[in-house]
Amino acid sequence: MKNIYIYVVLFLCIGTFTSCDEDGYEEYTQVNSPVVEASGDWFVEPFVGATQVGAFLKITTSNTNANGPAELQIFDLKNFWEFKVNTPIDMSNLTFSGADLPSDVDGYTVSVTITNGVITKNTHTTEIGSVTDSISFDVEFSDDPGTVYTLKGYKRTGFLGDEH
Repeated sequence: MKNIYIYVVLFLCIGTFTSCDEDGYEEYTQVNSPVVEASGDWFVEPFVGATQVGAFLKITTSNTNANGPAELQIFDLKNFWEFKVNTPIDMSNLTFSGADLPSDVDGYTVSVTITNGVITKNTHTTEIGSVTDSISFDVEFSDDPGTVYTLKGYKRTGFLGDEH
């Protein structure tokens, strides 16, 4: 029984001395996507002209698989039209647009045209007083030609009072 205690104490001592060794470890450096300023979850309302045609819905914007600075992925999370597209973006002024962008969400294929896309920093005040970014863009779908929907809203803050 004494041998077991000796082995346990010896094991703990070896673990203690080796766990303090910091050689070989690098300082963590966070790496952001080139489109991080345009990425996030958004609550948007859909309009046709001045008429609101639905309640708040959540969409997401993010980097594409290529992870470049000139393309933004927009996905409606199947909350509106079931579309996911990669659209050109100008990160210097946070504007985006693209014509006939292919979308395939679970076999539902459609071409999407996005115009007048813009993100503005710290320009929206939510119902509970949070200041966050705004987004707005026009979108037209190949299976509903001639109808231009405007999606506009604000970046998700994470506060319960701002959720929809």
